[in-house]
Amino acid sequence: MIMTVNGAEPVLELRDVETYYGKIHALRGISCTVQAGQIVTLLGANGAGKSTTLRTISGLNRAAKGTITFLGEDITRKQPHEIVEMGLIHVPEGRRIFKGMTIRENLELGSFTLKDDKERRTRMEHVFEIFPVLHERRNRDSALLSGGEQQMLAMGRALMTRPKLLLLDEPSMGLAPFLVKEIMRIILRLNREGVTILLVEQNARVALQLAEHGYVLETGKIVIQGDAETLRRDESIVKAYLGE
Repeated sequence: MIMTVNGAEPVLELRDVETYYGKIHALRGISCTVQAGQIVTLLGANGAGKSTTLRTISGLNRAAKGTITFLGEDITRKQPHEIVEMGLIHVPEGRRIFKGMTIRENLELGSFTLKDDKERRTRMEHVFEIFPVLHERRNRDSALLSGGEQQMLAMGRALMTRPKLLLLDEPSMGLAPFLVKEIMRIILRLNREGVTILLVEQNARVALQLAEHGYVLETGKIVIQGDAETLRRDESIVKAYLGE
Protein backbone atom coordinates (compact mmCIF):
# COMPACT_ATOMS: atom_id res chain seq x y z
CA MET A 1 0.00 0.00 0.00
CA ILE A 2 1.43 3.38 -1.03
CA MET A 3 1.00 5.98 1.68
CA THR A 4 0.08 9.60 1.04
CA VAL A 5 -0.49 12.60 3.27
CA ASN A 6 -3.82 14.40 2.68
CA GLY A 7 -3.96 12.82 -0.77
CA ALA A 8 -0.74 14.52 -1.90
CA GLU A 9 1.74 12.88 -4.24
CA PRO A 10 4.81 11.59 -2.40
CA VAL A 11 8.12 13.30 -3.13
CA LEU A 12 9.75 9.91 -3.67
CA GLU A 13 8.16 6.55 -4.45
CA LEU A 14 9.80 3.19 -5.07
CA ARG A 15 7.67 0.36 -6.44
CA ASP A 16 8.99 -3.21 -6.49
CA VAL A 17 12.59 -2.10 -7.15
CA GLU A 18 15.18 -4.81 -7.76
CA THR A 19 18.92 -4.25 -8.13
CA TYR A 20 21.79 -6.60 -8.85
CA TYR A 21 25.56 -6.50 -8.36
CA GLY A 22 26.53 -8.94 -11.09
CA LYS A 23 24.69 -12.11 -10.08
CA ILE A 24 24.08 -10.91 -6.52
CA HIS A 25 20.44 -9.98 -5.98
CA ALA A 26 20.95 -6.92 -3.75
CA LEU A 27 17.42 -5.44 -3.65
CA ARG A 28 14.43 -7.75 -3.82
CA GLY A 29 11.27 -5.79 -4.58
CA ILE A 30 11.69 -2.66 -2.45
CA SER A 31 8.60 -0.44 -2.16
CA CYS A 32 8.60 2.70 -0.03
CA THR A 33 7.56 6.35 -0.06
CA VAL A 34 8.83 9.65 1.31
CA GLN A 35 6.39 12.52 1.77
CA ALA A 36 7.28 16.21 1.52
CA GLY A 37 8.79 17.56 4.71
CA GLN A 38 9.49 14.18 6.27
CA ILE A 39 12.59 12.55 7.64
CA VAL A 40 12.33 8.86 6.73
CA THR A 41 14.98 6.37 7.80
CA LEU A 42 16.18 3.08 6.29
CA LEU A 43 17.46 0.70 8.94
CA GLY A 44 19.07 -2.71 9.00
CA ALA A 45 22.30 -4.58 9.63
CA ASN A 46 25.37 -4.25 7.44
CA GLY A 47 24.67 -5.73 4.02
CA ALA A 48 20.90 -5.35 4.31
CA GLY A 49 20.71 -3.14 1.22
CA LYS A 50 20.43 0.36 2.70
CA SER A 51 23.26 2.01 0.75
CA THR A 52 22.28 0.12 -2.40
CA THR A 53 18.79 1.57 -2.10
CA LEU A 54 20.18 5.12 -1.99
CA ARG A 55 22.58 4.43 -4.87
CA THR A 56 19.72 3.03 -6.94
CA ILE A 57 17.54 6.06 -6.25
CA SER A 58 20.31 8.48 -7.28
CA GLY A 59 21.14 6.51 -10.43
CA LEU A 60 24.57 5.27 -9.37
CA ASN A 61 23.21 1.74 -9.57
CA ARG A 62 20.66 0.83 -12.23
CA ALA A 63 17.41 -0.78 -11.12
CA ALA A 64 16.84 -4.05 -12.98
CA LYS A 65 13.09 -3.99 -12.29
CA GLY A 66 10.52 -1.69 -10.75
CA THR A 67 10.05 2.08 -10.90
CA ILE A 68 11.40 5.08 -8.99
CA THR A 69 9.34 8.27 -9.11
CA PHE A 70 10.57 11.67 -7.91
CA LEU A 71 8.17 14.62 -7.80
CA GLY A 72 5.80 12.64 -10.00
CA GLU A 73 8.38 11.90 -12.71
CA ASP A 74 9.84 8.48 -13.46
CA ILE A 75 13.62 8.68 -12.84
CA THR A 76 14.35 4.95 -13.04
CA ARG A 77 16.40 5.28 -16.23
CA LYS A 78 17.73 8.80 -15.76
CA GLN A 79 21.46 9.54 -15.45
CA PRO A 80 22.82 10.69 -12.06
CA HIS A 81 23.49 14.27 -13.24
CA GLU A 82 19.91 14.54 -14.52
CA ILE A 83 18.59 13.43 -11.14
CA VAL A 84 20.81 16.01 -9.38
CA GLU A 85 19.47 18.74 -11.64
CA MET A 86 15.94 17.81 -10.54
CA GLY A 87 16.89 18.50 -6.91
CA LEU A 88 17.55 14.99 -5.57
CA ILE A 89 20.98 15.06 -3.89
CA HIS A 90 22.92 12.09 -2.51
CA VAL A 91 25.56 12.47 0.22
CA PRO A 92 27.26 9.06 0.06
CA GLU A 93 28.94 7.13 2.82
CA GLY A 94 32.56 8.17 3.29
CA ARG A 95 32.02 11.90 2.54
CA ARG A 96 33.85 11.86 -0.86
CA ILE A 97 35.15 15.41 -0.59
CA PHE A 98 37.74 16.71 -3.06
CA LYS A 99 41.04 16.78 -1.21
CA GLY A 100 43.65 19.15 -2.59
CA MET A 101 40.90 21.75 -3.01
CA THR A 102 39.77 24.34 -0.50
CA ILE A 103 36.48 24.25 1.34
CA ARG A 104 35.22 27.11 -0.82
CA GLU A 105 36.20 25.28 -4.02
CA ASN A 106 34.41 22.13 -2.83
CA LEU A 107 31.27 24.15 -2.21
CA GLU A 108 31.50 25.85 -5.59
CA LEU A 109 31.64 22.44 -7.26
CA GLY A 110 28.42 21.56 -5.49
CA SER A 111 26.69 24.51 -7.17
CA PHE A 112 27.30 23.40 -10.75
CA THR A 113 23.57 23.39 -11.49
CA LEU A 114 23.22 27.06 -10.53
CA LYS A 115 23.48 29.56 -13.39
CA ASP A 116 23.07 32.71 -11.28
CA ASP A 117 26.21 33.92 -9.47
CA LYS A 118 24.12 35.89 -6.98
CA GLU A 119 22.19 32.73 -6.09
CA ARG A 120 25.49 30.87 -5.72
CA ARG A 121 26.76 33.47 -3.25
CA THR A 122 23.49 33.38 -1.34
CA ARG A 123 23.64 29.61 -1.06
CA MET A 124 27.26 29.70 0.13
CA GLU A 125 26.43 32.30 2.77
CA HIS A 126 23.61 30.04 3.97
CA VAL A 127 25.96 27.04 4.18
CA PHE A 128 28.48 29.10 6.14
CA GLU A 129 25.72 30.21 8.51
CA ILE A 130 24.75 26.59 9.17
CA PHE A 131 28.38 25.42 9.43
CA PRO A 132 30.43 28.29 10.96
CA VAL A 133 33.57 26.15 11.09
CA LEU A 134 33.54 25.90 7.30
CA HIS A 135 33.45 29.68 7.04
CA GLU A 136 36.37 30.02 9.45
CA ARG A 137 38.43 27.59 7.35
CA ARG A 138 37.00 28.35 3.91
CA ASN A 139 40.42 28.80 2.30
CA ARG A 140 41.95 25.72 3.90
CA ASP A 141 42.68 22.51 2.01
CA SER A 142 39.81 20.14 2.75
CA ALA A 143 42.33 17.33 3.31
CA LEU A 144 43.21 19.02 6.63
CA LEU A 145 39.69 18.76 8.02
CA SER A 146 38.69 16.37 10.79
CA GLY A 147 36.17 13.62 10.11
CA GLY A 148 33.32 15.69 11.53
CA GLU A 149 34.32 18.73 9.49
CA GLN A 150 34.54 16.63 6.34
CA GLN A 151 30.98 15.41 6.97
CA MET A 152 29.84 19.01 7.38
CA LEU A 153 31.56 19.91 4.11
CA ALA A 154 29.89 16.99 2.29
CA MET A 155 26.48 18.10 3.59
CA GLY A 156 27.22 21.75 2.84
CA ARG A 157 28.21 20.90 -0.72
CA ALA A 158 24.89 19.09 -1.15
CA LEU A 159 23.00 22.14 0.13
CA MET A 160 24.55 24.34 -2.55
CA THR A 161 22.00 22.99 -5.02
CA ARG A 162 18.98 23.83 -2.81
CA PRO A 163 17.88 20.16 -2.68
CA LYS A 164 14.26 19.11 -2.66
CA LEU A 165 15.24 15.68 -1.32
CA LEU A 166 18.47 14.85 0.49
CA LEU A 167 19.74 11.26 0.68
CA LEU A 168 22.14 10.91 3.64
CA ASP A 169 24.19 7.72 3.94
CA GLU A 170 25.70 7.09 7.39
CA PRO A 171 26.39 10.74 8.29
CA SER A 172 27.56 9.84 11.81
CA MET A 173 29.91 7.00 10.84
CA GLY A 174 33.25 7.22 12.65
CA LEU A 175 32.40 10.38 14.56
CA ALA A 176 32.80 11.04 18.27
CA PRO A 177 29.52 11.13 20.25
CA PHE A 178 29.50 14.92 20.63
CA LEU A 179 29.90 15.30 16.84
CA VAL A 180 27.11 12.80 16.22
CA LYS A 181 24.81 15.03 18.26
CA GLU A 182 25.90 18.07 16.25
CA ILE A 183 25.30 16.35 12.90
CA MET A 184 21.88 15.17 14.02
CA ARG A 185 21.02 18.68 15.24
CA ILE A 186 21.92 20.00 11.79
CA ILE A 187 19.79 17.34 10.08
CA LEU A 188 16.81 18.43 12.17
CA ARG A 189 17.46 22.08 11.30
CA LEU A 190 17.63 21.33 7.58
CA ASN A 191 14.36 19.46 7.81
CA ARG A 192 12.70 22.35 9.64
CA GLU A 193 13.92 24.64 6.84
CA GLY A 194 11.96 22.51 4.38
CA VAL A 195 14.43 19.85 3.19
CA THR A 196 12.90 16.37 2.89
CA ILE A 197 15.40 13.72 4.02
CA LEU A 198 15.88 9.99 3.46
CA LEU A 199 18.39 8.87 6.09
CA VAL A 200 20.50 5.73 6.31
CA GLU A 201 22.03 5.52 9.76
CA GLN A 202 23.66 2.61 11.58
CA ASN A 203 22.70 4.05 14.97
CA ALA A 204 19.08 2.96 14.85
CA ARG A 205 18.00 4.64 18.06
CA VAL A 206 19.34 8.01 16.97
CA ALA A 207 17.75 7.64 13.51
CA LEU A 208 14.36 6.77 14.98
CA GLN A 209 14.51 9.80 17.26
CA LEU A 210 14.88 12.04 14.20
CA ALA A 211 12.55 10.31 11.76
CA GLU A 212 8.79 10.21 11.40
CA HIS A 213 8.72 6.88 9.58
CA GLY A 214 11.11 3.95 9.29
CA TYR A 215 11.71 0.97 7.03
CA VAL A 216 13.71 -2.02 8.24
CA LEU A 217 15.62 -3.94 5.57
CA GLU A 218 16.96 -7.48 5.76
CA THR A 219 18.82 -9.14 2.87
CA GLY A 220 17.43 -6.71 0.32
CA LYS A 221 13.80 -6.78 1.44
CA ILE A 222 11.68 -4.56 3.66
CA VAL A 223 10.61 -6.73 6.57
CA ILE A 224 9.00 -4.10 8.81
CA GLN A 225 7.81 -0.53 8.42
CA GLY A 226 5.99 1.87 10.67
CA ASP A 227 6.05 5.18 12.45
CA ALA A 228 9.41 5.83 14.08
CA GLU A 229 8.18 6.03 17.66
CA THR A 230 6.52 2.62 17.45
CA LEU A 231 9.64 1.03 15.99
CA ARG A 232 11.86 2.68 18.59
CA ARG A 233 9.78 1.38 21.48
CA ASP A 234 9.59 -2.20 20.19
CA GLU A 235 12.62 -3.87 21.76
CA SER A 236 12.00 -7.10 19.84
CA ILE A 237 12.41 -5.24 16.53
CA VAL A 238 15.55 -3.48 17.71
CA LYS A 239 17.15 -6.72 18.89
CA ALA A 240 16.03 -8.87 15.95
CA TYR A 241 16.83 -6.56 13.05
CA LEU A 242 18.97 -3.65 14.17
CA GLY A 243 21.78 -5.44 15.96
CA GLU A 244 21.35 -3.71 19.31
